[in-house]
Amino acid sequence: MWVEKLARAGYAAKGVVYGTIGILAIQVAISSGGKTTDSSGALRTIVTQPFGQFLLILVAIGLFGYSLWRLIEAIFDPESRKTDSKNIVKRIGYLFSGLIYGALGVQAVLLVTNSSSSSQGNSNSTSDWTARLMAQPFGRWLVALVGVITIGVGLYRLYSAYKVKFRRKLNLIDLDANQQKWIIRISRFGIAARGVIFLIIGGFFLQASRQYDPSEAKGLDGVLQTLARQPYGKVLLGIVALGLIAYAIYLFVQARYRQIPASNVPDSLPRELANHRYK
Repeated sequence: MWVEKLARAGYAAKGVVYGTIGILAIQVAISSGGKTTDSSGALRTIVTQPFGQFLLILVAIGLFGYSLWRLIEAIFDPESRKTDSKNIVKRIGYLFSGLIYGALGVQAVLLVTNSSSSSQGNSNSTSDWTARLMAQPFGRWLVALVGVITIGVGLYRLYSAYKVKFRRKLNLIDLDANQQKWIIRISRFGIAARGVIFLIIGGFFLQASRQYDPSEAKGLDGVLQTLARQPYGKVLLGIVALGLIAYAIYLFVQARYRQIPASNVPDSLPRELANHRYK
């Protein structure tokens, strides 16, 4: 089914983005060039490579596919179809994830069409929208809430890695026991590394709220830069960079082996989406 193909392409595209971030960071850690960056920076790096525009078009298609799959998960819940509070929170997370990666896909298209400067940084975007959020009524508390939620996501990621909760969504029956063992190990490391990153980002948001200073809020790029400045910073950065590469491998594994219940998605998807929209 076309939904399944788009979803798999989406996981692969997301893997390319995180793999690029991890490779650039590991180069910094071993003093071999590179740079600390985030998802937007990874797109700008891809477009500057040989055949970069073609590669970025493929990544953009994949990101749109991932965005659509997350939106489908949020609206139709094809994997569990439960209505308890835990599942509702998870579906809300899918919704935000779909919107975020859809926006990243749009940015990739703009880079290909030269509508967005490939040399323009994105290091202050987190601070910018944090400042806008703080300007709202109860903005300081909203920023704190974002921090608490982000930390919660990070803790859940660590729990998922510890309990290997992701394993039940993978169909690894075609692999031997040793291959399965290494895939699980690498995936756990990658998911745990991303969980730690969420914890640090959440801490930055809480710090921004406490000091009423939007510049204290940092995203992935800021986390990597902060780690690099610590004692033994290159070691810390190297470990996290390897974690990001491991997370990219986990995403490629999902692209190939994830069980995607596309049969639970209505064939008349556009009409169903419209029905949900106007209910």
